[in-house]
Amino acid sequence: MTYLWLALAFVVASAVAGVAFARGAGRRHWQATGIAFAALAVLTAVFDSVMIGMELFHYDSQHLLGASIGLAPVEDFAYPLAGVLALPGLWAWMTRRRRTLDGGHPTTPHADAKAGSTDGLTGLLPQAFVASRPISWINTAYPFAAAMLLTTREVDWVLIVGTFYFLVPYNLAMYGINDVFDYASDLKNPRKGGIEGALLAPRLHRPMLWLAAVTNVPFLVVLAAAGGPASWLPLLVSAFAVVAYSAAGLRFKERPVLDSITSSTHFVSPAVVGLAIAGATVTPGLVILLAAFFMWGMAAHAFGAVQDIEPDRQADIASIATVFGARRTVRTAVVLWLLAGLAMLATPWSGPLAALIAIPYIVNCARWWNVTDTTAARTNVAWRRFIWLNYGSGFLVTLILILQWSLTS
Repeated sequence: MTYLWLALAFVVASAVAGVAFARGAGRRHWQATGIAFAALAVLTAVFDSVMIGMELFHYDSQHLLGASIGLAPVEDFAYPLAGVLALPGLWAWMTRRRRTLDGGHPTTPHADAKAGSTDGLTGLLPQAFVASRPISWINTAYPFAAAMLLTTREVDWVLIVGTFYFLVPYNLAMYGINDVFDYASDLKNPRKGGIEGALLAPRLHRPMLWLAAVTNVPFLVVLAAAGGPASWLPLLVSAFAVVAYSAAGLRFKERPVLDSITSSTHFVSPAVVGLAIAGATVTPGLVILLAAFFMWGMAAHAFGAVQDIEPDRQADIASIATVFGARRTVRTAVVLWLLAGLAMLATPWSGPLAALIAIPYIVNCARWWNVTDTTAARTNVAWRRFIWLNYGSGFLVTLILILQWSLTS
């Protein structure tokens, strides 16, 4: 079988699924799909050309058509095409507004959450999917996979299992628990019910907590067994931070500064777990890199909390932003991103290149240097931009890691 036939199988299956899922989505859906593919095609051409040029992998020319963009064979572009055909349609299907039983009129997620109290478990899995914030899955899976792969230099079953765990179940627990215990404030928050989180009806709260438990515990046991005693403390800290951030009785998210520390732990701990399982050697450069990542995470949390000042105060929820105020919180975030960038300058080459990645975050946040509590909700514009900045940063970090791989091989 040639690579072409293998790729076509993915594309055809994805196209059929995408059309079925997106039925009735309209022209804008397909326009967005085209734009997304154009962006992914550019990234594929760059990434694959760099990796092939560095001889990180190669194709058997007998199985290729022979056409290429840069060094990337055209067959490589089938996989981003399959992704943009299927995944947006899946998202549209799972977040499609429910219709009222009496008139068939579309309802908002907020109306659904208030009214839906007698439907049993109907809608649990779609709501769990939305609650897990698919757009942010990569933010926790990537640190684990990158840390472990750079240490072991091989893809084994532990890497695959761990990456999947930090891709889906981990985020389901982190955000699902948060959406259950933040229901009161989420009802007052108009940005809930889409890519920034589900608005869970009360009937789904207990099932959501059980779903988070049964999808996380088996993975934690397997990773603990595979990683040995060295991985137990990082895994315990990681799991505890996920629960402690939102669960009643702990509620670290309502303890200013500790909320940002715990949130940052959510993103740094997967990298620490990956390093522990892989048996990495702890060096000063590695400690500085993790410290920079931790400050980046604290800045991200603090800045994200600014937009929720009003709904959090209405629900009597304290956060670093409600206590410090919008202006001081934004300035704290800018300083933390600046310190993270400066810290990367002290890491071994090629780490200092990553210092440049802090610049767009600082620019994006510094625009709101003089924001007030009454205008804090407007920072949602910058927060949405922050989400997309993460993807650009991931692109640059990956290039730096490829360079690091090449320099140390």
